[in-house]
Amino acid sequence: MKIDPSLTPFFSPQGVAIIGASLDPTKLGYGLSRNLVQSGYRGAIHFINLKGGNLMGHPVYRHISETPDPVDLAVVLIPAQAIPAAIEDCAQRGIKALIIASGGFRETGSQGAALEDKCLDIARAYGVRLLGPNCIGLIDTHLPIDTTFLSPPGPTPGDVAFISHSGAICAAVIDWARGQGFGLSRMVSLGNQSDVTETDLLAPVAEDPYTRVITLYLEGVSDGRRFLEQAQAVTRQKPVVALKVGRYMSSQQAVASHTGALAGLESAYNAAFRRAGVIRAETTEELFDWARALAWCPLPKGRSVGVLTNAGGPGVTAIDALEAQGLNIANLSSGTEAALRDLLDPAASLKNPVDMLAAATPQQYAGCLQVLLDDAHVDSVMVILPPPPMHTAGGIAKAIIPVIYTADKPVIVALMGERLIQEAVEHFRAARIPEYRFPERAAEALAVLTQRAEYLTSSSEIQERSLQPFNDLNSVAVGSIISKYDSGGFISQEDAFDLMNAYGIPTVQPQLAQTAHQAADLAEEMGFPVAIKIASPQITHKSDVGGVLLYLQNSQEVENGFAKVIENSQAALPDADILGVLVQRMIPAGQDVIIGAIQDAQFGALVMFGSGGIEVEGLKDVQFELAPLSIKEAKQMLADTWAGKKLHGFRNIPPADQGAAIDVLLRLAQLACDYPQLAEIEINPLSVLEQGKGAFAVDVRVRLGG
Repeated sequence: MKIDPSLTPFFSPQGVAIIGASLDPTKLGYGLSRNLVQSGYRGAIHFINLKGGNLMGHPVYRHISETPDPVDLAVVLIPAQAIPAAIEDCAQRGIKALIIASGGFRETGSQGAALEDKCLDIARAYGVRLLGPNCIGLIDTHLPIDTTFLSPPGPTPGDVAFISHSGAICAAVIDWARGQGFGLSRMVSLGNQSDVTETDLLAPVAEDPYTRVITLYLEGVSDGRRFLEQAQAVTRQKPVVALKVGRYMSSQQAVASHTGALAGLESAYNAAFRRAGVIRAETTEELFDWARALAWCPLPKGRSVGVLTNAGGPGVTAIDALEAQGLNIANLSSGTEAALRDLLDPAASLKNPVDMLAAATPQQYAGCLQVLLDDAHVDSVMVILPPPPMHTAGGIAKAIIPVIYTADKPVIVALMGERLIQEAVEHFRAARIPEYRFPERAAEALAVLTQRAEYLTSSSEIQERSLQPFNDLNSVAVGSIISKYDSGGFISQEDAFDLMNAYGIPTVQPQLAQTAHQAADLAEEMGFPVAIKIASPQITHKSDVGGVLLYLQNSQEVENGFAKVIENSQAALPDADILGVLVQRMIPAGQDVIIGAIQDAQFGALVMFGSGGIEVEGLKDVQFELAPLSIKEAKQMLADTWAGKKLHGFRNIPPADQGAAIDVLLRLAQLACDYPQLAEIEINPLSVLEQGKGAFAVDVRVRLGG
């Protein structure tokens, strides 16, 4: 994991200059100066303001050129129009890192965007790095340094780093974190990201020895493939949890296939996060719920959970929540049940969840927790603690904290209630033990710990994503087909099938007939039964217009069908160019799936697998991954969809040729990766025949990018 040395002054500056420091306590420049001084920063501090004077025991210089050494970081909070000159002045002073807290740039419109571009041009000419503009700045609680103008108190020192596209979120998180009992190691507000981006910061923040978890608030990423590369390197060292917002914004890309319609914006982010090992949170609360667990808990060795409670209802709630998260309820050993029997009332339940009954003492909580942790069948434990009727929650917390401290398995506490549990809250937070108000949130935290553990195991495996399995790819043929078309739009059906053949994807090749008699002759040559489909560049969803007929058994049916599909299509789309019909040999019945690919603007080629046929968009039983694929990833795509599971066989449906389906998926992913000008590719259906009999592309559509 390489760290850009030009970013070093942001995180370990020898001296900091504040350009725009103010003696007026009502100004942001005063707040910025106050926070830097009060943070305990031990480097040189220089204040710059045209009025001069003295501020908080430091001289105020009238120009950056007057400041003595050392100074390698400047925080700029002056009117936007003055920023270009300030960048040049800093560069001439030898300062190569600037935090621009001022607003008035791209966020204000075209004039502000032009000003921001001008600032970046000057910075690049001098080799200066910019954080911002329109950002709050950064905080390191361990250096320590605070370059923000936020109201005190700042964050308490901790082990969770926070990188955010939103400054307002930073302010809220600092205050919320203090109230929730966890601290931050580093916090960085990115602002407009004219230069330094979220991707640039991953490595230097991960290298911080005080940071155990990195959290991200993202509105997008600046360079998808680079983000993926950096995130993959970082997540092998430290967990990364991301809240990506803007999930329901409509895609700006025009799409005309099921694949494009289903991909949207978020499928690519989900696929990229999975491959990089980034854990995606759905809410801000989840972001930090999970960060606390990842920072404070050891990782489990498996999915089996033991539940310890003093009441039946919360125990059942926990079981439901754990199973909903895909975790297993541990089967306790006979030795564990015997040890629990020695500790508990005869009426207690010794099965998992272990219900100690309402009168459970602190000693019983501690003893039973140790017994569960000692069971080899238990990988992690959820302790449920509603307000106990006979003892205090605080007393129970003090009893079990030493047990949790010595455990090499994660223990998450569902601390239910509010006023009556506050003492316990304080004890657990001081001991850095994650506590959540209800079992559902505790179960989510355990699931995230399991996800992290499984990612580290899988990322250590070599996943081959290369052309090595394929020695039959005909790139010359692909290039020749693409060169026939000048711009965007769907290519002909014949060429679409030829593309598949060039990459070794078996097809049921159609042939064009321009008359009914010609269609009947082609059908005779192919052998009955056959299918006929309307051929028109304007009609992509043929069945929607009555343009498809299947299982035609003789020449007369073909001739009659020819007239019928043309009549139906012309009635539905009078202006469509009708080229004739495509005649296609019917193959034995198989299971229909859809396989597709689309080019994502950020992350490149994205492939899809799922339930095919005409109801694909209604079912939405699809999974997306980034191309190219490893065999393991392709298998997982099948495992994550009903279409893939059904290939194993279901009721009276015999098992289908899963290996053939996976081979087609790998080949299509490689085609999409090799030729980004193929904007959308869709095989719907891919007919997967019985085991050992292969899979065939029955209908193919390919759209070139414009």
